[in-house]
Formats: sequence, structure tokens, C-alpha cells
Amino acid sequence: MKLNDLGCNPKIEEIIKSEQYANFEVGRVVREHKERYFVSLQDGDFEAEITGNLRFSAKSNADFPAVGDWVACVLFDNQLAIIQSILPRKSLLERQAVGKHGESQIIAANVDEGLIVQSADHNFNINRLERYMTICYSAGIDVTLVLTKLDLISKTDFDDILHQLNERGISISIFPISNVSKQGYSDLMTYMRKGKSYCVIGSSSVGKSTLINNLMGYEHLKTSATSESNLKGRHTTSHRELIVLDNGGILIDTPGMRELGITENPEALSMTFNAISELAQECKFSDCSHTNESGCAILFAVENGDIDSASYDNYMKMQREQEHFQRSVADKRKHDKEFGKMIKSVMKERKKNRF
Repeated sequence: MKLNDLGCNPKIEEIIKSEQYANFEVGRVVREHKERYFVSLQDGDFEAEITGNLRFSAKSNADFPAVGDWVACVLFDNQLAIIQSILPRKSLLERQAVGKHGESQIIAANVDEGLIVQSADHNFNINRLERYMTICYSAGIDVTLVLTKLDLISKTDFDDILHQLNERGISISIFPISNVSKQGYSDLMTYMRKGKSYCVIGSSSVGKSTLINNLMGYEHLKTSATSESNLKGRHTTSHRELIVLDNGGILIDTPGMRELGITENPEALSMTFNAISELAQECKFSDCSHTNESGCAILFAVENGDIDSASYDNYMKMQREQEHFQRSVADKRKHDKEFGKMIKSVMKERKKNRF
């Protein structure tokens, strides 16, 4: 597979041709599972490992390769690719690491657009949609909603979903599809562009694997039946993988995410909740918390019905979550800095006593 098929563009080509990468094989990470990597190079796909230097110099998860990354490699015995470094990234899609305060988990790198997948029946949840939108905007990428299982709802139900989105002020591209009749697939395929990378994100049981299989035209990913008792499917994707479609569009599949913590980009919340963000400029106090202050334009709009109360509640919840994450990051950096100073002090004292 040629690098152009993997999304290589003039900017990446310019980086590859630079003196810094002249002696390396450059390719894209196409699969990752439990710190095992597979890289697609000009001469084929290779299992890959990272160098010890890259591992030990990493300060956070963001310093490790992720699916979608362009990496510089050295081939060992023409069988194993040793990843030496990561090329500059266009975007980095991430969320809060589950159970780890102040740390992020990388979802994918160099993504152009997030395909947020929700099913039109029991799974549809606007609060969750706003969360997915926010993490995408944090990465500086566009978003599109793919609404699956259209065959399981009536036209009235579908119109109600559109009404809910309108009430919340959400105006993004929507592709309603049916995995049974294949309705909507042609429009989605036409929408996806050659060389563009689309990250498929959503919770379990929304039909992500079936969506990708249908886009590919054959069963590439394993799917599992949905439980009739609780309407929840089992995890069918256990790793992240980059897939090139026949039309040249590039999909990055991800495991279903039950928890989706917001990281520290405040501008992303403003983009998701644009109406609320604009009203905040009209508050009487510049440091308004939008909770109980007199002269709060947002609270006034909520009381008058100009801002949906559920949207306001979700906004405030994510804002508190974001502030907590920022404090956790600051505390972690402070702790690491103090620990580093202590190590330097100990080493200095040992060196002094040695003489």
C-alpha cells in the first residue's frame, strides 16, 4: 500500500523528505493492542516495537505512538519495525484516562473528522453526544453524527430526535442509516473523501463494527448480538485499527467507550455550547460562575426558556469536570517537579560525599 493511500499529503511528504528523517522508513501506525503496534510502510505491514529511549523518555501517554500516527522506523531483519520517533501530529484525539486523575488516554492521532455513532433507539443520548463533540473539538477536528438502527424507530421518533437536537442548538451533519436495508450508506460513502481520516467513536452496542463492515463490503470486524434482556451488546472491538476503504476514505475504529472524561481545553466547551458561551459575555460579572449570581445572562436565559435547561446542566457538569482535570494536572506537575528536585538534591549530595 502506498503512503498516499494512508493519507500522506504534501505537508507530511515535506517532513519525510527533511534531513531529520532521511535515513528512516516512514509509515503510519495502523493497529495498536496492549502496547503492540503494526506499522504500514511503503514495502508492506510490519509488527513494530518502540525503542527503549522513546519508552523511557516519555513523560505522558501522549509521547507514545497511537493509531494514525506517522512514525520513523528502522527495519530489523526485514521483519520487525523499530519505531524511533513520532512525526509532528496534526491532531490528537484524547479523553481522561479512566481511574487516573490528571492523565489522558489517547484515542487516535492525525484525525480529520470524528464520526460519532449513536443508535436511534435506546442508545440515543444528547448529553453523551455533547461529550463526544467536546473531545473532538478539543482535538481541533470536525464532527458528524451517524445515527444507526434507523429501521428500529418510526418517522415520528426520528423527527423527535431532530427536534431534540434543534432544541439543544446542535447543528452538525447527520447521516441516518439502517444496517438492515443499507439506507443512508450511499450518502455516507459519498461524503467521505479520499485520504481523509475519520475516527469512529461511540459506546458499545451502537453498531460501529457493523457500520464498518458494511462500508467495507465484507465482514472485517467481529460483531456480537445484542442482549434482549438489557439491550446492550458485548464489546466487539478490543483494539484500535486503521482501515482504508475502497473509495479512499480512511477509518479508525476504536473500542466502545462507557466513560468519556473531558480534558483541559476550555475552547472546546465553547464550541459545543456556542449559545451558552456567547451569553456568558453578557453576564454582569466577568468571573460569573453561572450558578446563583444576580445579573447572570445564562441563568436568565434558562429561566426564560431561551436556553434548554438540560443543556445548561450538562454544560455545568462538564465545566466542573474540566476544572477538576486542570487542577489534577497542575497538582501532578507540581508533584513531579518537587520529586525531580528531590532526586537532584540526593544525587548532588551523594556526589559531594564521594569526594
